[in-house]
Amino acid sequence: MTDGTPTSGARERRALSLTIPEPDARPGGPPDFSHVAIPRAGAIRRPGIDEEPEAMRDLAFGIIRVLDRHGAAVGPWAGSLTPDELREGLRHMMTLRAYDARMILAQRQGKTSFYVQNLGEEAVSCAFQRVLAPGDMNFPTYRQAGLLIAAGYPLLKMMCQVYSNDGDAARGRQLPVFYSSKAHGFFSISGNLATQYVQAVGWAMASAIMRDTRIAAAWIGDGATAESDFHAALVFASTYKAPVVLNIVNNQWAISTFQGIARGGAGTFAARGHGFGIPALRVDGNDYLAVHAAGCWAAERARRNLGPTLVEYVTYRAGGHSTSDDPSGYRPKQESENWPLGDPILRLKGHLTAIGEWSDERHVQAEAEIAQAVGEAQKAAEAIGTLQNGRHPSPREMFEDVYAEMPPHLIEQRQQAGY
Repeated sequence: MTDGTPTSGARERRALSLTIPEPDARPGGPPDFSHVAIPRAGAIRRPGIDEEPEAMRDLAFGIIRVLDRHGAAVGPWAGSLTPDELREGLRHMMTLRAYDARMILAQRQGKTSFYVQNLGEEAVSCAFQRVLAPGDMNFPTYRQAGLLIAAGYPLLKMMCQVYSNDGDAARGRQLPVFYSSKAHGFFSISGNLATQYVQAVGWAMASAIMRDTRIAAAWIGDGATAESDFHAALVFASTYKAPVVLNIVNNQWAISTFQGIARGGAGTFAARGHGFGIPALRVDGNDYLAVHAAGCWAAERARRNLGPTLVEYVTYRAGGHSTSDDPSGYRPKQESENWPLGDPILRLKGHLTAIGEWSDERHVQAEAEIAQAVGEAQKAAEAIGTLQNGRHPSPREMFEDVYAEMPPHLIEQRQQAGY
C-alpha cells in the first residue's frame, strides 16, 4: 500500500502456544482445594421430575448437598431415607472399607497380584445401589465394589474372585476385583475403560424396545470421560431417550493425571450433558443422603420414560489408584486429609449421632462385628486358595463357556494340552 501500512500477508505473526492445565498443588507443596466451590447444604433446588433439560442448566454447576457441618439433613433433597436405612448404609460403607483394608494387606503379602480400593468413595456406590430395583443393571468400573456389598453379594465370593481360587465365580478368567454377578445387577467389569458406558446405553435401549421396566446405570471415572465411547454413549442416550442413569465419579485424579485434563473447558463434568440435551446433576459424592436423593431423582426420571440423566459425583480418591500406584509421586502427601467434603463414613455417623440414632459406642461395636465378619470370610476364602497356593480352577475351563457346542479345533487344542 502507498501509505506504508503493511498488507495482511506482511503483518507480524505471533507464535502460537498450547494451554496445558496444571493441578493446583504438586508433591512438596501445600494442598489447595480453593478451586472447589462448595455451596451450603440445602441450597441447591430440586427440580420437578419432568423439568426440561434447558430449564435446569444451573444444576450442573452447583453441588447438591444434604448434610451440613453439624450433621443435620437440610434442604429440598433431604428425607429420602429412614434411620434404619441410614444405619444399614453406614454398615455397608464400613464393610467396604474393612474389606478394602484386608485385601490390600493380602496383596502386599503376595496372596493376590493386584487390588483396587474404594477409600473415600464408599458413599457413591453404597448409596446408589439402594436406588435400584431387582433386575436393574449396573455397568461399573473397578471402583464400585460397594454396589455388590449393598446388594448383599457374599464377601466370600468377592474374595475368591480376588484370589482367583477354585471358588472364583469367574473361574480365573478375570483380573482381581473384576467382579460379575447378573443376579445382583452387576455387569462384568472390563479393563478397557469407557466401554461399559455404551454397553449400558445399549442395554437400556434394549429394555425399552422389549417394553420392559428395568433401567441401567452406567459408571465412569473422570479420566475416562476423555474416551470416545463416553461421547458416543451420550449421543445414543440423548437421541433415543434411553432409560439410563449416566454416572461420572469425579474423584479428582485419573491415575497420575488430575481431573482438569479430561474435563477440558466445560467447567464441570456434569456440564458435558448440556451439549446433548441431557439433564445433569452435580452431587456431593461424600454425602450418603445426597447421593441417594439424586440417584432416586435420576432413576425415577428413567422409569417414567423421560430419558437419561447425567450425574457427576464430586468426591476424592483418598488412596492410590491401585496397589501398583504411589500417589505421593504426583500430589501432596496430606491432600486427602484436606479434602473439603470430608469422610463419607464419618459424615453419616455424625448425622445419625446428631439425630439420636447412633453413638460412639455403637460405632465401635459395629466396627468389631464387621471386622469379625470380614476376617471370617477371608479365612474361608484362603482355605480354598490364594495366588500362592491352594485349589485353583482347572486350565480345562478356559475352553468352556464360549460355544454351545465346542468346535473341533478347540477340542483338538484341549486334548493337546492334556485336558
